[in-house]
Order: sequence, then C-alpha cells, then structure tokens
Amino acid sequence: MDSPNSQPLNFPTTSRAHLRPLGVSIDDSLFTETKNTQKRKLSQKRKTLLSGSFSIGGHLSPWPRYISDQTILHNRKPCSDDYRKRAGSLQQPLGTTKPRYLEQLENYLRKELLLLDLSTDSAQELRLQPYREIFEFFIEDFKTYKPLLSSIKHQREKIRALEPLKAKLITVNENCNERILAMRAEERDEISMLKKEKMNLLKLIDKKNEEKISLQTEVTKLRKNLAEEYLHYLSERDARKILIADLNELRYQREDMSLAQSPGVWGEDPVKLTVALKMARQDLTRTQMELNTMKANFGDVVPRRDFEMQEKTLKELQEQLESLRDDYEEVRKEHEMLLQLHMSTLKERDQFYSELQEIQRTSTPRPDWSKCEDMVAGGRDRWHMLAEGKNSDQLVDVLLEEIGEGLLREKDFFPGLGYGESIPPFLRFDGIVENKKPTKKEVVKLLKDAWKERITEEQKEKFPDFFFSFLERHFGPGDAMAWAYTIFEYIKLFHTNEVMSQFYAVLMGKRKESVYIKQKQTIAQLLKEMTNVDSQNEGLLTMEQLSTVLKSTFPLKKDERIQELMEAGGWHPSSSNADLLDYRLLFMEDEEGQSVPFVQKLWEQYVVEKDEYLNELKQELGLELNEEVTLPKVREALMNIDPNLDKQTLNHYLRQAFQLPMTEMPEEDEEREEGIVTQLQTALEQLQMSDIRRMGPREQEPAS
Repeated sequence: MDSPNSQPLNFPTTSRAHLRPLGVSIDDSLFTETKNTQKRKLSQKRKTLLSGSFSIGGHLSPWPRYISDQTILHNRKPCSDDYRKRAGSLQQPLGTTKPRYLEQLENYLRKELLLLDLSTDSAQELRLQPYREIFEFFIEDFKTYKPLLSSIKHQREKIRALEPLKAKLITVNENCNERILAMRAEERDEISMLKKEKMNLLKLIDKKNEEKISLQTEVTKLRKNLAEEYLHYLSERDARKILIADLNELRYQREDMSLAQSPGVWGEDPVKLTVALKMARQDLTRTQMELNTMKANFGDVVPRRDFEMQEKTLKELQEQLESLRDDYEEVRKEHEMLLQLHMSTLKERDQFYSELQEIQRTSTPRPDWSKCEDMVAGGRDRWHMLAEGKNSDQLVDVLLEEIGEGLLREKDFFPGLGYGESIPPFLRFDGIVENKKPTKKEVVKLLKDAWKERITEEQKEKFPDFFFSFLERHFGPGDAMAWAYTIFEYIKLFHTNEVMSQFYAVLMGKRKESVYIKQKQTIAQLLKEMTNVDSQNEGLLTMEQLSTVLKSTFPLKKDERIQELMEAGGWHPSSSNADLLDYRLLFMEDEEGQSVPFVQKLWEQYVVEKDEYLNELKQELGLELNEEVTLPKVREALMNIDPNLDKQTLNHYLRQAFQLPMTEMPEEDEEREEGIVTQLQTALEQLQMSDIRRMGPREQEPAS
C-alpha cells in the first residue's frame, strides 16, 4: 500500500464478484466472530461518516475547506515536504483546493460504501476487507492536515497585523498622488506661461520681420532713386562739359577774328584777309545755328526750383479742391435730406391738422377727474396722491383698480376653474374657495417674501409650482388653494403696482423670472457702487459723483439717458456739481412696494433699450415677422449688432429664441444648425420675454 505522499492512486472499477481473498483460510467460528466485529465497526463508521463527514450535497469531504475549483495544487500532495516548505515561505489563500487524487479515492470509496450490504454473507465481507483497511488508513492519515490548518490560522493573524500597514500605505499613496497632481498642475501653469511667452516672442519676431521687409523695400527704393540721380548728374556733367567746350571754341574764334582785324597781323595782303573773313563768317554761321538749336530745344524749359515750387502749390490746391468737393457733396446730401424732412414734416402737419379737426369734431370733452375724489376711499388727499403725475389712461387704470378692490372685498368665495389644461396648475380646483380678503400691503409683503425665497433656492421647479409650494409652506395645504385664488385675483387687478404686475407677468409666463432677478441685482450693484464712493459713510454724494457712478455702472447708456436718471434722482439744470444728494433715498419703497422715480426710470430705460436692441436685430435680419429664420442667421445678426457678445451669452440668447435645451444646442458651423428654424415673430417674442441686453457698443457707434 502506497503512502500518502505517493502519486495519485487509480483504483479499478471491478465488481465485487470478481474479487478474490488474499490466500487466508478461516474456519467458521473465526468467520462468525469476524463477521460480527466487522458489522459493528462498519455500522459505527457508517453512522459517523453519514452524520459528520459529508459536505454540502451529501458528498464525503474531510478536506478543511472544500472548493470545487481545480485551479491550484493539481499534482501536489498537501502533506508532502515540498508543500510544507512552500507553505512556510508563501502566503496561501484561505480556501485551498482539494487534490484530485483524494477526490478520486473518495468517489471510489463512496461508491463501495453505497454498494455495501450488511445482510450479505461473510465471504463478500472478507472480499471488501482490503478496501476497508485502505479507507481506515486514509482516515487516520487525514489528521496530518492539522499543521496546515494552524499555518492557515497563523497566516490570517499575520494578515490582520498587516492591515494598519496597508491603511498607512494607502494614505501615503494618496498623499503622493496629491503631490503629483499638484506638481502636474504647477507644470501645466508653467507650460501655459511658457506657451504665452512663446506666442509673444513669435509675434515680436513677425513684427521684426515685417519691419525688416519694409526697411529692405525702402533701401531698394532709395538705391533706385540714387541710380536715377547718378545718371541725371552724369548727363548734366557731360552736357556742362560740352557747353564749356563750345564756349571755349567760340572764345578762341573770337580771338582769332580780333587778331585778323588788327593791323599788322595780316599785313596788307588782301588774300589772307579775305580767307580770314570767310572762316570767321563760317564760324559765326555754325555758332548761330547751334544757338538757334539750343533755343529751340531748351526754350520751354524752366528752372527745377521753380518747377518744384509750382508742383507743391498745385498739390495743395488739388487737396483743397478735393476737400471742398467733399464738403459740397456732404452739404448737398444734407440739403436733400432736409428737403425730404421738410416735405415729410409738411405731410405730417397736414395729417395732424386733419386729425385734429376730426378729433375736435368727434371727441368727447375731457373728463373732470375731481369728481372721483369722493368716490375713492381716503378722500381728496388720497386721490391727489394716486393721480399725481399720471395721464388720463393711467388715471382710468387707477380708478378701475380702486373699483375692483372694492368688489373683491365684497366677495366671500371664488368659483373654482376646474382641471383643464389651459388652467394654471396652482388654480386647478373644483368647487368654491374662500376669499381671504387681505390688504394690499399684506399681498405685496407676501410676494416680496416669495421672491426672496425664490432667489435663495436653486430654482429647480417651475415658477407656478414653486408659488403653490410656497403657499403650502406658509398657510398649510388646506388654505393654500384659497390663498392662490385670492392673490391671483389681486395681482391680475393691480396693473399699476410694480411688485404685483411683475409677479403676475412671471407667473403667467409672459416674462422670464431672470428679468426681475437681474433688475434687482443691477439696483443692488448700483447701490454698492454709490456706497463705495461714499468714503465717509454719510449717505451723501455730490451730483458729479452721482454722474461718475452712473457712467461707470452703465457704460453703454447715452449721455441723455444718464441725464434722465440724474433728473429722476433730483438733479436740475440749475443745480451745481457740488450739490449733495442723499443717495439712499433713491432706492426707497413705500408700503405698497412702489419705488421712487429713479428706480422706475431705470426700469423704463431697460424696456426701451431692449426694444431698440430687438428692432436692430430685426432690421439686420431684413425679414418680415411671418417669415422663417434659421439659427445661423440669427447668430450672425446678433454678432453684427453686438460684436462684444461672448460665446456663452450668445448661446443663451439663441436657446431662448429657438426654445432649445442646453443639451440640444449645436456648436457653431455644425450641419444640423441649418435645420433649426422658427418664425421671426416667435423668436422676437421669446427674446422679449427674456433678459436681453447689449454687451458692447457697435463699431460705428462708440459708447459715450
């Protein structure tokens, strides 16, 4: 029989009928005794194996921890010396796989135990005795796995002891990673700085190269001029030499003639005298011809100095002539424009005159608003306060609000509007709801509290849903619907109240809430700038300081609009720049939320500037309101009328105009841009509802 350290055993699968005894003769008594003893032992061992030696699924498993995977220890015995050496040097996994040869042996013995029948005769029991002995030997030898279990326990304790070191290693690793990331960030900053410096140096090199090229061009031009001047001077020198030679020759001829005419030179010989006279006449004729030639060639030539002076004078006169022509053309155009304006003014005058006559013929007399003094709660004083500075149309609104407020207070209940899709979510209710009958001041205070809470939160839900949630938080779910109906009726009625009218516009989707928030931020920023200028914290500013703060806060406003704001703040043309102004009074509000004229003028100018901006956009597009416009065309038009628009603001305007989510906004020059189309009127209406304002001046119209 092999030891446990030998190679895996391959047992035959021969049936018990072919097994033979091992050459032992046994008598009947011995056979009986052996049979009884073997039965007791087999019964005990079978009970033990069936009760404790079967693993999951009913299989015999004496291995410490059975794992079905055969990934390791395929051909190595667990009790061998080689295994013990490896277990001492390497950390083994907690779950060790059972060797294959033990599985084969267990399977074989399991089959034999199942086939064993205690009711068979002793001959069959004796045939199985060698296999029982082998099984008992292996059962006893399995006790050698106890060192392996202790080694595993020791390795587990060592792992637990090394856990703090592992945590420390993780901490050190994280610190090192942070330092590496910081060093990389510094390297990136340094690389970006070096790149910027490189770009600056490249620009400097390009500039120097351009200067070099220009200098080379100038040198080439000067060399060419020098060569021309040199040739000119050479020709003048040659001409001068020729002229001097001619003059010398004439002088010599003159001397010869004088010698010929003097007595004693030629004597009394008439022949010599005749020859001399003949030669003198020939020289005189030749000289006369040369003189005539020179007169013919250079008769029209003027001195160079005179020519240059005349040329300079001509150039100045030409410049004056061009300037006068431009002035004349400009005056002519202005004259034509004035003529057209005069004609249009005449037409408007005639039209206004005819309209005036028609109005005088058909119009009713102007109402006597003093009759309303007794009809308004508060009497004459309150009516004068309400009617101050308002025209007839505004007075009608005030009167309607006063009448409507009285009717609202008479109502005890409001009828529910139902659950239709056209009904706002905060008004969807069937039945009747109670009229809470708050005062105007209470409604204004409630709306201001709602705005404060809306500005501080993240604005995740829609504004109507937020409004109803706000009412539920303040009045409870039971009274929220009644307060919603009550406040809705109030803000729908009071158009002249700034807080109510703006809240109603945002609640009904006629204006984006970003308009109100941006206006409040602008007012807060203006107050902060004035406070910074007030170094003594006295609450006073001079008119000059007020003008400076307004121009720095609103650099795109024209001078006349800055003057309008100063006049709304209390400045008059007769005031001096040193007059003091209590700037904190410019931002006060009364009990009903009405702001002072300064803040009202700011809002009016914002509305007018937005309308002007959208009109410029429409003129730049050159389309009718019912025509369709694409996204690239609107992008180009916005960049033309407002070149200082940054990419983020431009994309925000385009998303508002075409009602696109941020995820569906295409990048510039993408193909699908052309497929995004909407009607021009729809795009302008969406922009009118949003917070749209100019980011910079147009190129041809610099800011004041």
